[in-house]
Amino acid sequence: MTTYEQKTYGHWIGGSWRAPGAGHYAVVNPATEETVGRAPEADEADVDAAVRAARAAYDGWSRAAPRERAAVLDRAADLLAERAPDLVPLVQAETGATLRVTAALQVPPAADRFRRYARGAMEPDTVPLAPLPVAASPLAPGGLIGAAAVRRPVGVVACITSYNFPLANLAGKVAPALAMGNTVVAKPAPQDPLACLELGPLLTEAGLPDGVFNVVTGSRAAAGEALVAHPGVDMVSFTGSTAVGKKIAESAGHSMKRTLMELGGKGAAIVLGDADKRVIASAVGAVGSTFSFHSGQICTAPTRVLVHRSLYERVVAALTDYATSLIVGDPVDNSTVVGPLISAAQRDRVEAYLVGAGQEGARIVTGGERPAVKSGFYVAPTLVVDAAPGMTVAREELFGPVVVALPFDDEDEAVRIANGTSYGLYDYVFSADAGRAWALAARLRSGNVGINTVQRHPETPFGGFKYSGVGRDGGSFGLHAYSELQSVVWAS
Repeated sequence: MTTYEQKTYGHWIGGSWRAPGAGHYAVVNPATEETVGRAPEADEADVDAAVRAARAAYDGWSRAAPRERAAVLDRAADLLAERAPDLVPLVQAETGATLRVTAALQVPPAADRFRRYARGAMEPDTVPLAPLPVAASPLAPGGLIGAAAVRRPVGVVACITSYNFPLANLAGKVAPALAMGNTVVAKPAPQDPLACLELGPLLTEAGLPDGVFNVVTGSRAAAGEALVAHPGVDMVSFTGSTAVGKKIAESAGHSMKRTLMELGGKGAAIVLGDADKRVIASAVGAVGSTFSFHSGQICTAPTRVLVHRSLYERVVAALTDYATSLIVGDPVDNSTVVGPLISAAQRDRVEAYLVGAGQEGARIVTGGERPAVKSGFYVAPTLVVDAAPGMTVAREELFGPVVVALPFDDEDEAVRIANGTSYGLYDYVFSADAGRAWALAARLRSGNVGINTVQRHPETPFGGFKYSGVGRDGGSFGLHAYSELQSVVWAS
């Protein structure tokens, strides 16, 4: 494995590095607690410079031929694949994800998303409408009137991303935004922005004109707040917590900025009473991914497992075995399954939820104690039982390797529990009868439903109901998200 070079970065603005106005801050490896690199601390002047660079570049890039935009995105995908040996160690160090997760699901998806939206740049942007005879009126003469609906770029897009999949998440926003002809100012999560900064010179090497893609970073909320409030920004695309999403929506509303927000989740995996041995095994593996996949730091995780009472003890026992079998430790060791959480603050937050669960009467059957690891921000895989649906641990997003198991007696009760949180991002149904599962999915207030799997389909629209967000991206829907419809009407 190639090791990363510890660097002190500037902001990437207008096609070059810019010294930060407020100094630098350390980016810390969550497993070793050592400094990975130093990221720039943005002030308002830095943010203003980035937005102005994006605004100045907009006219040229928005008018570039789709084939030209596609060529740049294709080349960016090639460069990301070529640079993977350098990027994987950097992303691994700043996220704390296991090496296996980083090598498979942190860097390669970023390249895949640029490749997908290279094709997306060539998708038709015009919907022809049938001509209609229109009678004369005091407004205009009558005649046969033709029309079309055309997708146009929104303008300057602020892309504010989450810490769990920094490079892949940013690519999922930047690639469709650029494919549609927008320009971008990115503001990565403060915990792990370094690989996102590396994307700046890479895109320039791919042929992207100066100013089309810019990156500012900061350890405090001020940089993001200045970016969202800036009058030169036309749209904000945000992935992160619901609490921050509400603040962004309030600020963006003052200037009618468009928003795309993928927020929190509290996914329910419903195991119906007809589940056979094969389906139960699938459900346990799926729910167990909350323990084993990036330490549960994923918004789509099935963090609640709702089990028909006839199968409840069997599923709880299987999940207990699953959790206790996982190796917790050094994320660069290939035998490790569970690495650290992103920060001491996040570890303490999850631990506080577990203490609260005990105080409310829930019981922890495995986990709940800090693992015996000499450094790093670890939480052991934890299974909570005897929790009522109204308890905090069963309603709020923890963002850690914690699953809450709840029994139910019939489908109506399962639906009430599943829908009984403020979130609605991703739920799951496990049943031996796929038709029954399909019918139950219609009752779930959730933007996504998996049937007998946690696997994703890359072309589906992705987003949530309720407090889980606003809007949809993914596949061609991502192109829709970063565009506005313009109606063009003419007299035939």
